[in-house]
Amino acid sequence: MQTRQLGNTDMHITPIGFGSWAIGGSNWMYGWGAQDDGDAVTAIERALELGINWIDTAAVYGLGHSEELVGKAVAGLTKKPFIFTKCAMAWNEKREICNSLKADSIRRECEGSLKRLGVDTIDLYQIHWPNPDVDIEEGWQEMARLKEEGLVRHIGVSNFNVAQLRRIITIAPVASLQPPYSMLRPAVEKEILPFCMEHNIGVIVYSPMLSGMLTGAMTVERVANFPQDDWRRGNKEFQEPCLSANLQLVEHLKAIGSPHGRSAGEVAIAWTLRHPAVTGAIVGGRNAAQVEGIIGAGEFRLSEEEISSIEHYRASMPK
Repeated sequence: MQTRQLGNTDMHITPIGFGSWAIGGSNWMYGWGAQDDGDAVTAIERALELGINWIDTAAVYGLGHSEELVGKAVAGLTKKPFIFTKCAMAWNEKREICNSLKADSIRRECEGSLKRLGVDTIDLYQIHWPNPDVDIEEGWQEMARLKEEGLVRHIGVSNFNVAQLRRIITIAPVASLQPPYSMLRPAVEKEILPFCMEHNIGVIVYSPMLSGMLTGAMTVERVANFPQDDWRRGNKEFQEPCLSANLQLVEHLKAIGSPHGRSAGEVAIAWTLRHPAVTGAIVGGRNAAQVEGIIGAGEFRLSEEEISSIEHYRASMPK
């Protein structure tokens, strides 16, 4: 799998990386339902075997559990993948989540992540959400200090808009931005992606398959049987009228991918990778089979004709 340089860093990453949100399991606000830990570790191991060279996680995923599973999966490796994680979402003993960009909170989170991941240095440390907005500068200054001290190699952000990026780039360079991006969520194309290209900020997009909607495996029945603690139950894209329209889009993606032996999900991921600002896409997998079902997106590239076909179809979808 070819690699791409991530922004102004010395890291060259594969076009897709392993996303660790879903493997955090259940019993927290944004859980995906029960997860077998053995399956999660095997999924990570399989992703690395197939050539993926970076893992994206966050302290808040499973309230620390995702990071623990990542740490377990890479513990015995001689050559470890790049490990990216995120901060600014802390929790208390009642498992209640709060946003904090205070310097002392970010430092505590970093120390906790290092311990759970079992590493001395985090390759890319990211502010998860720009909340509270008033504390963005304080949080970014602390991120820069963590880098200076060698606890993290590079610093980036997630879910920031252009105005917020402008506020922090004068304090310290931004290695990367992690925005949501898919053919059902293309808003970042207007301002954010051009800004990142102009300022040499790497872009690693999340939810390129919109949390499983565009994988090709989603059905009305599967959505109806989501566990009660699956956060997607409250997502409008998994509810009517969006659900039926989205599943029709998936059929179109299947038709495009079929001649190439590619799944609808691989087509959806490739669509995000077509944008010149996008360095890589974060792709989750809850077991090895799911990883095997999307790995082809790392090398698959859509033709101009196929891209035009997708755009034409998207334009016909109900708004």
